[in-house]
Amino acid sequence: MVKIDPFEVDHWILTRSAGAKHSLAHSYCSALSINDLVSPQSDNTNEVENAWSSILSKPMEYGPMKGSSALRSRIADLYSSDAAAEPLSIENIVTTPGASLANFLVLFTLLGPGDHAIVQYPTYQQLYSLPTSIGAEVSLWKAHEEDGWRLDLDELKELIRPNTKLIVINNPVNPTGAALPRSTLEQIIQIARAHSITILSDEVYHPLYHSVSPPPPSILSVSGYDKLVATSSLSKAFSLAGIRVGWIASRDPAIIDLCVNSRSYALITLSQVDEHLAELALRPATVQRLIERNTELARRNVRVVQEFVDRHAANCRWVAPVGAPIGFVQFVRDGKPVDDVEFCTRLLEKRGVLLVPGSKCFGDGTDFRGYVRLGFGEETEHLEAALDEVHAFIEEEYDDVPVFSD
Repeated sequence: MVKIDPFEVDHWILTRSAGAKHSLAHSYCSALSINDLVSPQSDNTNEVENAWSSILSKPMEYGPMKGSSALRSRIADLYSSDAAAEPLSIENIVTTPGASLANFLVLFTLLGPGDHAIVQYPTYQQLYSLPTSIGAEVSLWKAHEEDGWRLDLDELKELIRPNTKLIVINNPVNPTGAALPRSTLEQIIQIARAHSITILSDEVYHPLYHSVSPPPPSILSVSGYDKLVATSSLSKAFSLAGIRVGWIASRDPAIIDLCVNSRSYALITLSQVDEHLAELALRPATVQRLIERNTELARRNVRVVQEFVDRHAANCRWVAPVGAPIGFVQFVRDGKPVDDVEFCTRLLEKRGVLLVPGSKCFGDGTDFRGYVRLGFGEETEHLEAALDEVHAFIEEEYDDVPVFSD
């Protein structure tokens, strides 16, 4: 039996969402409907109706093994925005039900017992827990808040072993909202190339950068090395988590072939309905509207959270995120981090606000004490109402929250 650690962030949200009046635990921008995909300026007012009609008349076969050609063509276009990058063939893309399954397939396919992986940290738990469950050794490549959550490239070099097979990064980063610029990506690729190591880049929030210019590219847009894999989905940056479509993309056909083989054991093909709707969502004009909408929402809301942090500077701090609608806020009292699990528990009980405790959901209990992941992708008025409740909790209940003494 494979031992898999509890998936803490999902379990936390699952078991507490029912009691929340305000959720700041979600990590995506405010969800959209299928109707929202129709442009207000579109001459074709029956676009969605036509899409549904097409679905209803489509034979419900398994479909192509790698995913529909129309959808993979739209996904390939996402990696063509960088003029310096070579066009990506649809044969270098395979669809999956969400980015989590995409990550699962890549990690399951490329790692085995005795292999070694280096994983950026903090990050989404799946990216380091799953390799461990497979039997691989994992080294955490730790970023530090005092350095703006930057990664030390010399440390990466020191972590490499003879059996290192994979370097795993996340850009933008969950939970900090930090971003790896092109220059850092280029250096990571240079280091990986020197040792023939594959890089997996979880880009589920790409290209949602609200506070950095120029925005970092996808790793597939940084040329010169084929052993690169990018995963993503419609869930986060595109506000369409209900369309369960993600993908794996790589310029190395051998990696894609291996992932297709693993995918066949798990699901054969993706839902034809989901793929058809995803193709509609990824049409160029629609993509532009979705990213513009979510970038503006995140840009506006990150200022709201910054005002909250400034107002409570004696009790909390963060490195302001530059990408994704999330940030990592540390709460302290008298210079000591509060018990973030207890803080989140009492905040939910007293004020109905759901946050995600960092030491439980992004660390081992000793890392990230006092930190919470705060999602600010909701509509601004909902975010403001939630932060008003957090403010009231700090004014009335905060002194009773225990702190860590060591």
